[in-house]
Amino acid sequence: MKKFDKLSLVMDLLGCPNRCKHCWLGHAPNPRLGPEDLRFAAGALRPFCRELVVYDWTREPDYGDDYREKWALCEELSTCGGRDHFELASLWRVARDESYAPWLKTVGVDVVQITLFGGEETTDWFTGRRGAYQDILTSVDRLLEAGIAPRVQAFVNKRNLGELPAVEDFVRRLSLEERCRDVGQEFRCFVHQGSCAGENRRFYPEWITPEDLERIPPYLMEKTLEHFGARTPQEVFGVTEAELCRELAEDSSVKSLGGGLTEAVLYMRADFTAYPNFGEPSLPAWGLGNLKSDGAEAILRNLTADRSPAQSARKNVPLKELARACGDPTSQRLFGREDYVEFLLNEYCGAM
Repeated sequence: MKKFDKLSLVMDLLGCPNRCKHCWLGHAPNPRLGPEDLRFAAGALRPFCRELVVYDWTREPDYGDDYREKWALCEELSTCGGRDHFELASLWRVARDESYAPWLKTVGVDVVQITLFGGEETTDWFTGRRGAYQDILTSVDRLLEAGIAPRVQAFVNKRNLGELPAVEDFVRRLSLEERCRDVGQEFRCFVHQGSCAGENRRFYPEWITPEDLERIPPYLMEKTLEHFGARTPQEVFGVTEAELCRELAEDSSVKSLGGGLTEAVLYMRADFTAYPNFGEPSLPAWGLGNLKSDGAEAILRNLTADRSPAQSARKNVPLKELARACGDPTSQRLFGREDYVEFLLNEYCGAM
């Protein structure tokens, strides 16, 4: 088969200390995989791409004590140097390892995203771990001491809408605007509902509706619009499901998600089942095959030929049929169009 220009292998070796209730990846048990597993997966994929990029985590970067060694291993297995660490870090580790934040700075990290859901009790509950909020407080100080700016994202639904003032209080109490300027960064924060996928799909009954936007504190809304480069809240939070259902009712289009790909990202679960990064690994319908039993070539052919049940559905089932089967034409829940199409497709595949 034709080689990909670039393949990214994202394989979770150790898992995550949290069980966040918004996690789109789902709550799989923490794996206990080793360097030899990552070497095997990278070696299997390397013949099918010109450039291979390898990551040893999906939910929580640098969770293991040997995070420096794992970083070096991924650099070794990747065909190009200078991998991006992204603006993500293990706050669990920042709070427990004083050398971690300075190390992040050495690998090019200038901003780290932190996630709040409200005050301490609510944030701990949504994160799925007691003490998560206190870890965030410790992490903010250590990140700033290392010259790294924290960026605050707040997930919102009807359950925690009333706690958003606690997020604003967090920002002001810790003087984040001023302290980020002191390390040469602009402070950024934003509120959003996230995609209705993975664990977050459980909050569909509590999804925000238009009147809820008025309850977002003005400061947080201003920062949100600034972050997304939006002029109106609707550009960030979307329109009602009812409106989207009416729009999609006239849409006969289908779409190939794998055809023509020259670059691809594969998530590899602990059992070596591969999923595309545009799918939901907690749904078997997105599975592309097992690396050990099916092989890399079969997985990549399944990807490009849309052979997973979810990709096949998107390629063959018109949007109007997805909306008719799984949409609620009376719902006032707010969605962006693409997020809503993804929600409908996952609902359709779940029903299958």
